[in-house]
Amino acid sequence: MRFSVFLNARSMRPEDDRALMHDLERHATLARDLNFDAVFMPDHHFNGYMPLASDSFIFAAYLAAKLPEMHFGFSVVSVPLHHPVRFVERINLLDQLTDGKLLVGVGSGTTPEEMIGFGVNYKDAGAVSERNLELAEQLWAKRMEDPAIEIDNGPHQGRVLQRIAPAAYTPGHARLMPVAMKEASARRAATHGWPAFIPAFTPPKIGGTEPFVHVKKYFDIYRAMLDEAGHDAATIASALDWTTHTYQAVHVAETDEQARDELMVILRHYQDAIEREAEFNARAEADDANRKTDRTPNALTDDWIGTWCLYGSPETVIEHLKPYEQLGIGNILCGTLTGPLTEERLRLGNQTLDLLSRKVMPAFGGGRCA
Repeated sequence: MRFSVFLNARSMRPEDDRALMHDLERHATLARDLNFDAVFMPDHHFNGYMPLASDSFIFAAYLAAKLPEMHFGFSVVSVPLHHPVRFVERINLLDQLTDGKLLVGVGSGTTPEEMIGFGVNYKDAGAVSERNLELAEQLWAKRMEDPAIEIDNGPHQGRVLQRIAPAAYTPGHARLMPVAMKEASARRAATHGWPAFIPAFTPPKIGGTEPFVHVKKYFDIYRAMLDEAGHDAATIASALDWTTHTYQAVHVAETDEQARDELMVILRHYQDAIEREAEFNARAEADDANRKTDRTPNALTDDWIGTWCLYGSPETVIEHLKPYEQLGIGNILCGTLTGPLTEERLRLGNQTLDLLSRKVMPAFGGGRCA
């Protein structure tokens, strides 16, 4: 089973943005040195949420030059916010720069505030996302001599006469990673032989204390579709190798008691940041076109911790992850810097990387794979 690091730290003030990005670079470098397999980045905008995430393609390219051994991923790109031409161009460029070590998570987005900043209504996000992905496939396939591709999709307009440059490094194009929650998304991943993100909850409830029940449900559906798609054994193995389950907050300490105490400090600061952003989210949801139908529980509740957190001593974390390994999850994505990034938070995140590397990853054949 692979282990990857999710750079999901927050900045609380403009003057902290620069230091945060440099701290994340150092954290990613430490992950490389400790034999983690990949670095994943989010795609978020405004609010001082995650400064690198305003264009995580640029940050990934910067890291790829410094950490050529690593794979790079996105968890996940909010497809409605990206013009399909720029989406395809940036993926192709990163595909070339990483020699194909690229995993592009795709989804329709979760935040109305981000949607309205890019001229998309939240209620339309799913449809805009689906059409953008259809257009992206057309753009990837287009040759110079082919007819023009017309783009008419909400805020995204255009007419592409020539081909996309650069060409992809990966045959066809870099691997996309849909979230295997909706049948259409799971089938897209399975049909193409791509890995998928396997969620641990079922909407409209975004949380709960039995995450494995949901993980198994979605994984089994995806795996059945993958088998039905008629791929050869190597394609199926490659897809499962990177099929990913994500923890927003991973914290490991020498004892369960220490891990729990430190986790609650981390989550209190995280929840403070969420509440700070709530005013702006409420403004975005002022009309029906941008009102959400689901709510994420408070991060200090058992429901949030049960779904989104992995914590404890190395021994406890190993026992927690064994059923996921047995199920067939290929990659555990670890949010090791969740919440506002302070010097103490970075210390705790580095502590987690160290203990995962030395005491947890070896139990799962850990160490960076090819």
